[in-house]
Amino acid sequence: MTTTTIDTIFDADNHYWESGDAFTRHRDPQYMDRGLRVVDVDGTPCYFIGDARHPILPGPGDAHLRPRPGALYDYFSGRSDNGSVGDELACEVPSEHPEWFNRDERLRCMDDQGVEAAWLFPSHAVCLEGPMQPDIEASLAVLRAFNRWLDDDWGFAYQDRIFAVPYLSLSDLDDSIRELDWCLERGARVVSIRNGPVFTPDGTRSPADPIFDPFWAHVQEAGVTVAPHAGFDDGYRDVERAIATAWGYSTSRRDDGPTNAVTLNEPFVQMLMKHRIVHDFAAALVAHGLYERFPRLRVAFIENGGTWVGPLLHSLALLAAQNPGMFSVSPVDQFIEHCWVAPFVEDSVEELARHLPVDRILFGSDWPHAEGLGQPRDFFANVATFSLADQRKIMVENARQLTFG
Repeated sequence: MTTTTIDTIFDADNHYWESGDAFTRHRDPQYMDRGLRVVDVDGTPCYFIGDARHPILPGPGDAHLRPRPGALYDYFSGRSDNGSVGDELACEVPSEHPEWFNRDERLRCMDDQGVEAAWLFPSHAVCLEGPMQPDIEASLAVLRAFNRWLDDDWGFAYQDRIFAVPYLSLSDLDDSIRELDWCLERGARVVSIRNGPVFTPDGTRSPADPIFDPFWAHVQEAGVTVAPHAGFDDGYRDVERAIATAWGYSTSRRDDGPTNAVTLNEPFVQMLMKHRIVHDFAAALVAHGLYERFPRLRVAFIENGGTWVGPLLHSLALLAAQNPGMFSVSPVDQFIEHCWVAPFVEDSVEELARHLPVDRILFGSDWPHAEGLGQPRDFFANVATFSLADQRKIMVENARQLTFG
């Protein structure tokens, strides 16, 4: 076991909580009643889509009690059950945590935590695009407004330490390019898209469909990293429903009382769906030729875990062997060349390193979320068996290179 002598870390998965006007401050007035709505319920602002509450998000992060950072670590690592999930999911008073809402307070917090820099992802915006369908026009207006709030409050490269990640959609090609260019002009180093099929007026499409090539050409020319981040997604609703009914369930969702984000789905169906969408999304980028057409693209998979990588690479190798001529370059080599992966905090980094070079593994703490770590530097325990040089790559250098390289 190597003793840690690395003084700084670069966290590729940090979060803030969206404040009350994150999706409304810059919203075009004609879309205020479409897409995500912020509705007053007994004096508290809550998230609605149409006339129904959002499936898992209660409302703005500064108006609702928040989880204790790291509260679900034991649950997701299999050391406790869902019956133990209780008040810790709504126990922190937002006003007592200015570091969750203010970038200068966050910098002070990062100094205390020994974090030199961080990619900051949304907590709520990653859970909106799917549920807002099929109103593509409104969903784009909501995400556009969100990015402008993000630039106001956090900045895309604040003091070259906080890299807030704008959220883009491919649902309208021209709009996606305009929005990407707007973000780049304001210093964005990393951008995010949904890991899943693209919603279009004509149905869903692969994000690697050649119709989206103008967007990817802009990404490649700019040299920014695309970082799909897991969220609540309705892009596989039909798949989830088909799996549930095939195995005798009338629905994939629990209907036996109050639920939360942990207990929302039937456990068996939830097990079968885990990693399905990121596995399929990553497979589509390779199999549909994106990296062959754009050989300088860089994609970082954030908060999707890493246990799906081995099965994916095995499947890609079989696909190539059974279909001669389908690939001009080994699909396994393509994935390894173009893709970085941040394992879950409960994953075995050693196991991921059996499939992916250390140069392609990122550290992400998911702080301050309940399913992450209470303290980002606790992740050193996950890489303790690696050499000091490899620890430094995982904990600092890989994310630094993707951001500045």
